[in-house]
Amino acid sequence: MLLSLALIIALLVNVWVLLALWFHRPHGAVLRYVPIGLWVLIWGTAVMYLFRAHYLPAALWLCSGLAPVLIWWFGVLPKGQGDWADDMAYTTTGVVDSDRLALQRVRSFNWSTNDIYQQNWVSREYDLSDLQTVDMITSFWGLRPIAHVLVSFGFGNDRYLTFSVEIRRLRNESFSILGGFFKHFELNIVASEERDIVLVRTNCRDEDAFLYRTRIGPDEGCELLLGFVAAANQLAAKPRFYHTLKANCTTIVFALARRIHPQLPLDYRLLLSGYLDEYIYGLGGLQPGYSLAELRERGRITDRAREAGDCAEFSRRIREGVPGCD
Repeated sequence: MLLSLALIIALLVNVWVLLALWFHRPHGAVLRYVPIGLWVLIWGTAVMYLFRAHYLPAALWLCSGLAPVLIWWFGVLPKGQGDWADDMAYTTTGVVDSDRLALQRVRSFNWSTNDIYQQNWVSREYDLSDLQTVDMITSFWGLRPIAHVLVSFGFGNDRYLTFSVEIRRLRNESFSILGGFFKHFELNIVASEERDIVLVRTNCRDEDAFLYRTRIGPDEGCELLLGFVAAANQLAAKPRFYHTLKANCTTIVFALARRIHPQLPLDYRLLLSGYLDEYIYGLGGLQPGYSLAELRERGRITDRAREAGDCAEFSRRIREGVPGCD
């Protein structure tokens, strides 16, 4: 029994250390796998002692290897600097002056394909008293339980500002769910025009997107918007890591929403973001008079986005037939 428990603990420690070292491999070709090799040697020696029922030497060997790994791990800090992918090059920041919101580094790319695009980072000003609506957009790229969540603020005259919590990818880097547990990605908050941030997902990355008009009113919407701005400003000043469970596109938004409604309950659908619409629907946060199935069917904007393409009326056209947007 003791041997089985010790082996399980040793195996769990081994998996964690191997993954941590794998996602932080040195860039140099010669040293790339040296830390992993050293750890395997130490861990293998500890397991050998375990099978011989020499528990104290086994524990000493395991601790001798784990201690420097933990010291290194707690020293891995976000830098806020890197050769970022072009669409993650900046964090949006903002300044509020009375009812005026001035944003810097709002993304306004023109996308031809996922690899061919025209870069534009612009400044935008908004009158907070013009804020009218808050929409939620979920975009699926693979497994049904997982979706990327965007929040879009409407200022009238088809003028929308969309916030997205993202991994801050390095150039030519891809998202990894496992990597998100091991300080592999930094966090980023980007504000963008829908003709950029929605179009690239539906038209260039073949994602499937759904738009829902929420029942968040202008006052609460303004609080949520300013929460995004404050979080982005803080992130720009003090970088932090993305975390697959604790700091992602859903949990960050939930934390901002909970400042407005502290009673919002925790729920597994905050982690399985593909079902976030079900969670909000159950709280009465979506348009009344429709079933969730109807809201999903009429809120699917993928085809309309592809038909609209890169046109000036993109935001209006993707909302055609969406409940609450008429």
